Amino acid sequence: MESPKPKVTWKTVLFPLIGLAAFFLYIYLFQVDIPVIISTATRADPIPYAIAVVASLVEVLFFSASWRVLVNFLKIKLSLVRSYLFVWYGIFVDTIIPAESISGEALRVYLITKEEGEQTCGRAVASLVAHRLLGMGMNVAVLIAGMALLFTETQIDPLIFNLILFLTGGITLTLLVIMLFSFKEQWSLKVIDWLVRAGKFITRGRWHLQLAKIKEDACRIATSFHDSMKEFRHSPKPLVSSFFYLAITWIFSLSIPYLVFMSLRVSVSWSIIFITSAIVLAVKSIPLGVPFEVGLPEITMTTLYTSLLAPTMGLQAAAGISATATILTRLITLWFRFFVGFLAQQWLELKPIIASANSISVEKA
Repeated sequence: MESPKPKVTWKTVLFPLIGLAAFFLYIYLFQVDIPVIISTATRADPIPYAIAVVASLVEVLFFSASWRVLVNFLKIKLSLVRSYLFVWYGIFVDTIIPAESISGEALRVYLITKEEGEQTCGRAVASLVAHRLLGMGMNVAVLIAGMALLFTETQIDPLIFNLILFLTGGITLTLLVIMLFSFKEQWSLKVIDWLVRAGKFITRGRWHLQLAKIKEDACRIATSFHDSMKEFRHSPKPLVSSFFYLAITWIFSLSIPYLVFMSLRVSVSWSIIFITSAIVLAVKSIPLGVPFEVGLPEITMTTLYTSLLAPTMGLQAAAGISATATILTRLITLWFRFFVGFLAQQWLELKPIIASANSISVEKA
């Protein structure tokens, strides 16, 4: 297998620049004064903001623990530290590669199979699919909880209400479809067979041997995957444990924007935090190959915060605070994580080289 080390291309630089340009154009159209944003941000209380940074690290730790429970259940040896590094490496790749919602997961499959052997590929995929299903279920729960809280506090905007209903229905439907395919092995084998037949037709039989090998490997991985999903169905205890860790993950995740608003000395309802965070994550998790990591999340967050805060603060004040809070939040959840993920990537890539070099030195000695 080829190294998954991401390569910097023109798309790697272009997409973030386009996203940032779109965000700043957006706040300009909202008539938000950028110098005011900078001034407000520099006056933020550093203590709550520092706690938010720590919360980000702890959030990823519990996310890693949640995934590790599923991996270990499928008899793949993975320490908590190793899973933590793998997740951080995945976050780094998610940031720089479009198709954010699946690139980091594909990388984690590669890292496991590289260390444990290709026979673990199907089980690694099963752990990630099961983890994603649990995450989607938690996402729906947070959306519903946020809407319920908002109903008790104020009259909810019909547009936001319809968006929540749409995303809740969409996530639930997607969850059911993935679950259906996860437990229907014959369906997966038929899809593989159809894709190989299509490949043979396109290549006019010139790649017959290569496609036959691909089909054999794909069927083997699919069988291992479905066997692993059946193990989860018959032994739900690891799913419960994983879901528990995911719940803790969400607590720390939701605390980050709340602490950011606190650092700005702005009182914000938990319902606003619930709804905004869940909607942004729901859109990011759609595997459409759209680079959603820079620009669009900021626009989405600013729009939601502004619409939800405007009834109590006024539109102009809400827009300014929302843009500032969004930028400070994304400094943690995007750029800080990008930096930590880069360090994890460097460590995972360089450690085998260093170990090999030390081994050669010892042999020569």
